[in-house]
Amino acid sequence: MKNFSWGHGVFIALAAFIIFILSMLFLFPNGQKNSEMVTDNYYEEELKYQDVIDAKKRADTLQEKPVYSQDKAGIKITFPQDYNNSNATVKFVMNRTDDQNLDIHKAVQLDANRSFTIPAQVLKMGSYTLRLNWTKDKTDYRLDYDVIWK
Repeated sequence: MKNFSWGHGVFIALAAFIIFILSMLFLFPNGQKNSEMVTDNYYEEELKYQDVIDAKKRADTLQEKPVYSQDKAGIKITFPQDYNNSNATVKFVMNRTDDQNLDIHKAVQLDANRSFTIPAQVLKMGSYTLRLNWTKDKTDYRLDYDVIWK
Protein backbone atom coordinates (compact mmCIF):
# COMPACT_ATOMS: atom_id res chain seq x y z
CA MET A 1 0.00 0.00 0.00
CA LYS A 2 1.30 3.44 -0.93
CA ASN A 3 1.82 6.17 1.59
CA PHE A 4 -0.84 8.86 1.82
CA SER A 5 0.75 12.21 0.83
CA TRP A 6 -0.49 15.81 0.86
CA GLY A 7 -1.09 15.55 -2.91
CA HIS A 8 -3.63 12.80 -2.32
CA GLY A 9 -5.36 14.98 0.31
CA VAL A 10 -5.62 17.94 -2.08
CA PHE A 11 -7.04 15.69 -4.79
CA ILE A 12 -9.65 14.20 -2.43
CA ALA A 13 -10.64 17.66 -1.14
CA LEU A 14 -11.01 19.01 -4.69
CA ALA A 15 -13.03 16.00 -5.82
CA ALA A 16 -15.33 16.29 -2.76
CA PHE A 17 -15.88 20.00 -3.51
CA ILE A 18 -16.75 19.29 -7.18
CA ILE A 19 -19.17 16.54 -6.15
CA PHE A 20 -20.80 18.90 -3.63
CA ILE A 21 -21.29 21.67 -6.24
CA LEU A 22 -22.70 19.24 -8.83
CA SER A 23 -25.10 17.76 -6.28
CA MET A 24 -26.37 21.27 -5.45
CA LEU A 25 -27.02 21.92 -9.14
CA PHE A 26 -28.96 18.71 -9.69
CA LEU A 27 -30.75 18.32 -6.37
CA PHE A 28 -31.88 21.96 -6.08
CA PRO A 29 -32.73 23.24 -9.58
CA ASN A 30 -34.67 26.27 -8.21
CA GLY A 31 -32.41 28.64 -10.10
CA GLN A 32 -33.74 27.29 -13.38
CA LYS A 33 -37.34 28.50 -12.81
CA ASN A 34 -38.76 31.31 -14.90
CA SER A 35 -37.23 34.55 -13.74
CA GLU A 36 -39.21 36.92 -15.91
CA MET A 37 -40.04 40.50 -15.09
CA VAL A 38 -43.57 40.90 -13.79
CA THR A 39 -44.61 43.05 -16.76
CA ASP A 40 -43.28 43.63 -20.26
CA ASN A 41 -43.30 47.42 -19.85
CA TYR A 42 -41.35 47.45 -16.61
CA TYR A 43 -39.31 50.59 -17.27
CA GLU A 44 -42.26 52.64 -18.58
CA GLU A 45 -44.28 51.61 -15.54
CA GLU A 46 -41.43 52.59 -13.23
CA LEU A 47 -41.43 56.12 -14.67
CA LYS A 48 -45.12 56.60 -13.92
CA TYR A 49 -44.95 54.83 -10.57
CA GLN A 50 -45.52 58.07 -8.65
CA ASP A 51 -49.09 58.02 -9.99
CA VAL A 52 -49.44 54.48 -8.65
CA ILE A 53 -48.12 55.55 -5.24
CA ASP A 54 -50.63 58.40 -5.14
CA ALA A 55 -53.50 56.09 -6.18
CA LYS A 56 -52.53 53.59 -3.46
CA LYS A 57 -52.42 56.34 -0.83
CA ARG A 58 -55.89 57.54 -1.86
CA ALA A 59 -57.23 53.97 -1.68
CA ASP A 60 -55.68 53.52 1.77
CA THR A 61 -57.56 56.57 3.06
CA LEU A 62 -60.97 55.17 2.06
CA GLN A 63 -63.24 54.20 4.94
CA GLU A 64 -64.43 51.06 3.12
CA LYS A 65 -62.31 49.33 0.54
CA PRO A 66 -63.18 46.74 -2.10
CA VAL A 67 -62.75 43.19 -0.83
CA TYR A 68 -62.24 39.88 -2.58
CA SER A 69 -63.48 36.41 -1.79
CA GLN A 70 -62.91 33.00 -3.38
CA ASP A 71 -65.28 30.15 -4.11
CA LYS A 72 -65.66 27.45 -6.76
CA ALA A 73 -67.01 29.99 -9.28
CA GLY A 74 -63.87 32.13 -9.08
CA ILE A 75 -62.62 35.25 -7.35
CA LYS A 76 -65.30 37.82 -6.55
CA ILE A 77 -64.41 41.48 -5.95
CA THR A 78 -67.07 43.51 -4.16
CA PHE A 79 -67.07 47.28 -3.81
CA PRO A 80 -68.55 49.04 -0.73
CA GLN A 81 -72.29 49.74 -0.46
CA ASP A 82 -71.85 53.50 -0.99
CA TYR A 83 -69.91 52.98 -4.25
CA ASN A 84 -71.77 54.44 -7.20
CA ASN A 85 -71.01 52.84 -10.56
CA SER A 86 -71.78 55.98 -12.57
CA ASN A 87 -68.80 57.83 -14.12
CA ALA A 88 -66.41 55.16 -12.82
CA THR A 89 -64.16 52.66 -14.57
CA VAL A 90 -62.77 49.49 -13.03
CA LYS A 91 -59.80 47.46 -14.31
CA PHE A 92 -57.91 44.59 -12.84
CA VAL A 93 -54.70 42.74 -13.57
CA MET A 94 -53.94 39.27 -12.22
CA ASN A 95 -50.16 38.88 -12.47
CA ARG A 96 -49.02 35.30 -12.14
CA THR A 97 -45.88 35.28 -10.03
CA ASP A 98 -44.14 32.47 -11.91
CA ASP A 99 -45.44 32.67 -15.52
CA GLN A 100 -46.49 35.86 -17.27
CA ASN A 101 -48.32 33.80 -19.92
CA LEU A 102 -51.01 33.19 -17.27
CA ASP A 103 -51.57 36.92 -16.58
CA ILE A 104 -55.11 38.27 -16.93
CA HIS A 105 -55.85 41.91 -17.86
CA LYS A 106 -59.40 43.23 -18.14
CA ALA A 107 -61.66 46.26 -17.78
CA VAL A 108 -64.98 45.29 -16.17
CA GLN A 109 -68.45 46.60 -15.43
CA LEU A 110 -69.82 46.10 -11.95
CA ASP A 111 -73.11 44.25 -11.56
CA ALA A 112 -76.11 45.40 -9.49
CA ASN A 113 -74.33 44.21 -6.32
CA ARG A 114 -71.31 46.44 -7.11
CA SER A 115 -69.18 43.37 -7.76
CA PHE A 116 -67.61 41.29 -10.51
CA THR A 117 -66.21 37.76 -10.69
CA ILE A 118 -63.01 36.48 -12.26
CA PRO A 119 -64.16 33.05 -13.46
CA ALA A 120 -62.40 29.93 -12.21
CA GLN A 121 -61.96 28.71 -15.81
CA VAL A 122 -59.31 31.38 -16.54
CA LEU A 123 -57.37 30.78 -13.32
CA LYS A 124 -54.68 28.17 -12.80
CA MET A 125 -53.71 26.86 -9.39
CA GLY A 126 -50.98 29.02 -7.87
CA SER A 127 -50.01 32.46 -6.64
CA TYR A 128 -51.21 35.73 -8.21
CA THR A 129 -50.95 39.43 -7.48
CA LEU A 130 -54.35 41.07 -7.98
CA ARG A 131 -53.99 44.73 -8.94
CA LEU A 132 -57.33 46.48 -8.73
CA ASN A 133 -57.47 49.92 -10.37
CA TRP A 134 -60.51 52.15 -10.50
CA THR A 135 -61.19 55.74 -11.46
CA LYS A 136 -64.02 57.63 -9.81
CA ASP A 137 -64.73 61.29 -10.70
CA LYS A 138 -61.36 61.51 -12.51
CA THR A 139 -59.50 60.30 -9.40
CA ASP A 140 -57.44 57.11 -9.57
CA TYR A 141 -57.36 54.44 -6.87
CA ARG A 142 -55.39 51.22 -6.62
CA LEU A 143 -55.24 48.26 -4.26
CA ASP A 144 -52.95 45.23 -4.53
CA TYR A 145 -53.80 41.84 -3.07
CA ASP A 146 -51.72 38.65 -2.91
CA VAL A 147 -54.03 35.82 -3.96
CA ILE A 148 -53.42 32.07 -3.89
CA TRP A 149 -55.86 30.23 -6.15
CA LYS A 150 -56.40 26.62 -5.06
